[in-house]
Amino acid sequence: MNKRATVALITALMVLAIGSSIEPSLAQGYDSSYKLLDKKAENPAYTLNVIVPDALLQHYAAMSHRLSTLTDFSKFVTPDAVKPIADRLREVYSEDEDFVNGVLQIVHQMNYVETQQGRYPAETLVSNQGDCDIFSYVAASIIKAGNLSVILLDYEAQNHMNIGVHLFQAPEKARTPTFKITHENLEYYIAETTGGNWTRGWRVGECPDNMKSAQATVLTLENDEEIAPGQVSASFTELEDSTLRLEIWPPIAIEQNTVTIRGSLTPTVSNENVSIYLGVSGFPWAELGTVQTKSDGSFAYTWRTNTTGMYAIRAIWAGTNTYAGSTTETMTTMVIPLILATLMGLAILSVIIAAIAVVAARSSRRAKQGGTSGMELQPQTIS
Repeated sequence: MNKRATVALITALMVLAIGSSIEPSLAQGYDSSYKLLDKKAENPAYTLNVIVPDALLQHYAAMSHRLSTLTDFSKFVTPDAVKPIADRLREVYSEDEDFVNGVLQIVHQMNYVETQQGRYPAETLVSNQGDCDIFSYVAASIIKAGNLSVILLDYEAQNHMNIGVHLFQAPEKARTPTFKITHENLEYYIAETTGGNWTRGWRVGECPDNMKSAQATVLTLENDEEIAPGQVSASFTELEDSTLRLEIWPPIAIEQNTVTIRGSLTPTVSNENVSIYLGVSGFPWAELGTVQTKSDGSFAYTWRTNTTGMYAIRAIWAGTNTYAGSTTETMTTMVIPLILATLMGLAILSVIIAAIAVVAARSSRRAKQGGTSGMELQPQTIS
């Protein structure tokens, strides 16, 4: 490796290290609210407040939105990202049928707008608009997060989509004869996600007249997103803001060594679980581990690096019934092979030695020049 290449490599790594250690500012999340009926499905009784962190919205905005094949539909189903919504609904709707109808009430409050590309639920919760397939992704995500089996139903001839939900008993609150589809020996009841009147909208088991004889293609959710790099917040009360900060040291690590992931949570509450997620280009996010906050809100996690590469790291706090959850911006770290670290060390050492040699040579040259200028010329006698 010549000197110019060595300097370029060192400069690039220094820029990466500086960029990785900067703590980014976090934008505020996006709020939306939804009304819900009581258990008898008669009167408005609850207001569900949902906050989508800006970092989570940016994550999905950067993902592919193309729909090339039928298998692409399920990638827009993200149960983990909307699990707090399912958890809150389960607090007031213990029966599966009521829970599904609660989910339908949420999507029925969104504005119907024809959409060309796919859209992830977090994006839809911010824009509050979409069409039949967009609403189906949201409903399927929340219902699956609520531990029910759900499928997407694509009606190609009618250019329509809704969902099917497996219930252990037939819906009892449907106002019409119920419709269902059997797939792999399970009965899935139709759940129509469109409709403008949320208080009197479609309930699970009810089916629009023009869809009763339509042929549907069943789209299962094997390709849905299992782990999201963040979650929305949901509560029946107004949530106060929270902030989660993250820093990584060192930003450039050597394989089989450790990286310390530190951060802090505001408000400063102790014993709160903060999840650390690890991302590698081309692979889904994976949970690296969970750590609890200390009394001052700080936390630390030690990660032992096993594989070289460029890694993305972020932390998530789910929040409480008082505070909205937080998701940090994505930080990056590079794990380099031991042999490369050795070569870098030798390269840096060689640059230092060369620099010392240059300085020494210049000093010697100046000394010689100084000695010559100080000599006195002796007169010579010509015979």
